[in-house]
Amino acid sequence: GGDGWAYDIGYGGLDHVLASGEDVNVFVFDTEVYSNTGGQSSKATPTAAVAQFAASGKRVKKKDLGMMAMSYGYVYVACVAMSANPAQLLKAMTEAEAYHGPSLIIAYAPCINHGINMSKSQDEEKRAVDCGYWQLYRFNPELADEGKTPFTLDSKDPTADYQEFILGETRYSSLKKTQPDLADKLFAETDRKRTRLNSSH
Repeated sequence: GGDGWAYDIGYGGLDHVLASGEDVNVFVFDTEVYSNTGGQSSKATPTAAVAQFAASGKRVKKKDLGMMAMSYGYVYVACVAMSANPAQLLKAMTEAEAYHGPSLIIAYAPCINHGINMSKSQDEEKRAVDCGYWQLYRFNPELADEGKTPFTLDSKDPTADYQEFILGETRYSSLKKTQPDLADKLFAETDRKRTRLNSSH
């Protein structure tokens, strides 16, 4: 399903299924916006992104669906981006399929509402991971049973410029044009959150 369903309108049902402990596999395509109904802001929309109902940039942070699912301790969770690391995506899907319990894979999915050239969406995924905008990880509860840490961060340290990446997308650059002072403040806030997240892992 999409993020509009998983993060918002269907979250209650998704949470119920994940909490049940049943052997159900869920794959979420995360576009970070209600992309199929006109580009409205949702709980998946990150801070500073411009969308319908958030014309001045969203002021609150994105809901961390993966972290919420991991808090159960018995849900397999992975965050993936196909072109950034195809082997990690395949590994996550293989592990999720083999896991005897609920699994959730969240995949970064660029969409037309990001204001990018969609013929290069695979490149955009890789750029998002390279700058630390999107993290790749796997949480496998079976590793805890073996006395190992269940969380594996598959992303490398960022090698690209975060601000350069977000300004390459209209959903961020448009705020910089219309309200530069606010944009600088929100961009700095998202950069700090990203840095804290990377260092905490």
